[in-house]
Amino acid sequence: MSTRAPFHDGASILLVDDMEDNLIALEAVLGSLNEPLVRARSGEEAMKALLRQKFAVVLLDVRMPGMDGFETASNIKRLDQTKNVPIIFLTGSDDDGYAFRGYATGAADFLTKPFDPWVLRAKVNVFLELHRKNRQLERMLTDEQRRFDEIAERLTAIEEQLARGELGEVAELRHRMARLHDALRALGRARSTP
Repeated sequence: MSTRAPFHDGASILLVDDMEDNLIALEAVLGSLNEPLVRARSGEEAMKALLRQKFAVVLLDVRMPGMDGFETASNIKRLDQTKNVPIIFLTGSDDDGYAFRGYATGAADFLTKPFDPWVLRAKVNVFLELHRKNRQLERMLTDEQRRFDEIAERLTAIEEQLARGELGEVAELRHRMARLHDALRALGRARSTP
């Protein structure tokens, strides 16, 4: 397995096909998206890649020796860390049974070869954008969780101070200071009157 672009935290695309010509064609079509394209020449290689890094979308050939596309998709959907990765099946057959079986195993889309490069690029781009939005939402949720945790810690500290009576002492001191302030003000008024 080789990667066309170095790994980064972005929206990588996994290309799974046992035929070199098909992988080259996919790279030519998707290269303009400027996202890392990772190759896998079998279902087994695809599973290893999915366990090593996150992908925005998987383009999966149906017919491969060994673990075919359907079995690979089933394995992807069984694992917690990969079950939400969208799969676009690619096949050279226009058999309606393939499409049904593909969707039944969890495919998000299904394209018949030869595919229209513009359509494939547009479909992949939709999943890339969805991936970006999900990552943005995850970051926002993480930030909100952090803020919530900080507030919860502050509240816990205040509750502990209340339990120890520390805040009661602060309130008592404020009350004394207010009475002293009133007394000083009254004294000031008394001095100023003849």
